[in-house]
Amino acid sequence: MRDKSSKLHQPSLQEMLADPIIWMLMKSDRVDEHELRSLLKRVAADLAAGGTGMSDTESFDSSGEYRRGVGIMLLNDQNKVLVGRRSDAQDEAWQMPQGGIDDDEEPREAAFRELKEEIGTDNAQIIAESKSWLRYELPPSFRKRWDNRWRGQQQKWFVMRFQGVDSDINITREQLEFSAWKWVSIEQLPDLIISFKRQLYLDLLHEFRESGAVTGVVSAEKAGSTTTKGEGQTE
Repeated sequence: MRDKSSKLHQPSLQEMLADPIIWMLMKSDRVDEHELRSLLKRVAADLAAGGTGMSDTESFDSSGEYRRGVGIMLLNDQNKVLVGRRSDAQDEAWQMPQGGIDDDEEPREAAFRELKEEIGTDNAQIIAESKSWLRYELPPSFRKRWDNRWRGQQQKWFVMRFQGVDSDINITREQLEFSAWKWVSIEQLPDLIISFKRQLYLDLLHEFRESGAVTGVVSAEKAGSTTTKGEGQTE
């Protein structure tokens, strides 16, 4: 019988940061120091919890070609999802709140910050998190807005339950992200989103349904209307 003392040693964050081989491999993939430390911090936390160290990073692209970001599927008490109409779009382009991750910021922190910045409130509770990073490619015209620095985005997504009331939502700000907002059914999301993000939304919905994060939401929606206007909704 194998001695328990011979169990494979799980390295700590400090040990991984001190490993020159890790630094060499990650630098060859053009990962900067902050990104490396953030990545290893998540791996160490997963190992300490008894995981494999890969659950949060197995699809993370470290080439630097994809901007790191977060997205939020915000549900109200009727299981409707909040979407906003992009202020820079000429057509009916709607999307769920999303944004980039700042330096020295974890995805969960970024999700609450972006929610506050985009809809004026972060009064919400996380009920699920995507297992991996989801990516989408940007059309050339959109890449120019970022000086062609990134070819697309890779995002961690969160399902959140809104804890406030519609009047808490305020999209008016100096740098307007949304020109209007509304609550919609989950089924509507792929049809509302701009075309180059549609596959990400389909993958996202599949994952959260498979995990049970939105179990019961679909059946509840079929019993009611597909779109709900909020008290503070802008048309």
